[in-house]
Amino acid sequence: MIGHIVIGILIQLGVVRLWRSWGAGAAAASAWAIAREITQAEYRWIERFGGGLRANMPWWGGLDLRVWNHADPWIDWIVPVVVVTALALLMPRIRKGPPVAGRPFASIDRSDG
Repeated sequence: MIGHIVIGILIQLGVVRLWRSWGAGAAAASAWAIAREITQAEYRWIERFGGGLRANMPWWGGLDLRVWNHADPWIDWIVPVVVVTALALLMPRIRKGPPVAGRPFASIDRSDG
């Protein structure tokens, strides 16, 4: 789980560095964490119900709740999503302070000096 959090934060920081958007970084990191766990669930489905063959899995196999029956896969995507979302909500306020009335994008405006 710690590894998932670290990778999520690194993805978020990469997006922040490129586009200066903590929200976009959180979205990218969340998409990675969720997609990774769905992929892992697909492998579990193939092993349990597909006879070891990918071709036997329906399109919804990774979303089948029968392969999400223990806490680990849930924790592995929920915790990183919560962490990067918290960073997206907190970092703009920590770095620039609260938004100024009439200037909704003041937290990302670089002309303040």
